[in-house]
Amino acid sequence: MKDKSKRESHFPAIEKRYGEPMSFWFAQMKKVAGKKYPEQVAFLRENFGFSQAHANALVMYSRGSLTSKRHESPKDFFASLEPIKAKTMRKIFSVIKKKYPKLELVIAWNQPMLKDGDRYVFGCSASKNHLLIAPWNTAVLKKLKKELSGYEVNKKTVRVPVDWKVDEKLLLAMIKETFKAG
Repeated sequence: MKDKSKRESHFPAIEKRYGEPMSFWFAQMKKVAGKKYPEQVAFLRENFGFSQAHANALVMYSRGSLTSKRHESPKDFFASLEPIKAKTMRKIFSVIKKKYPKLELVIAWNQPMLKDGDRYVFGCSASKNHLLIAPWNTAVLKKLKKELSGYEVNKKTVRVPVDWKVDEKLLLAMIKETFKAG
């Protein structure tokens, strides 16, 4: 028996909530097959009252995506980036792992994250023109306000250039404060 995909796992709830079998929904998707993702999602939401999660599952399944997982490993993630972004992110994680070798580098929410057992500690993501670094506990950003004065700080992240000269002292302070905060 074939395992259900993550996308397919939504199908029973879609049938129950919207009152039609999946064959009906696949026929609806054929009507908008040539449209862009946002238009397809809007079609389901506006015409049938779909939630974002159900619309996303049906649209992505119809487009051939069976899972939302994009990267099997941190290595795969870094390989998907432009070289300068990959180099900077590898350096960020290398600095932290050198001081805290028990932390595990994993992929979660399609981004590299450091975990301590079951607890997330730190993450990083790549955007077009910058990287975002994030200690898992947002209280850390408040605690390190002085050290972060030269950076653009959002609610949960700190924006750094893609070619950032990695501030080892700042990164290690973030991790230290994350552990202190619990």
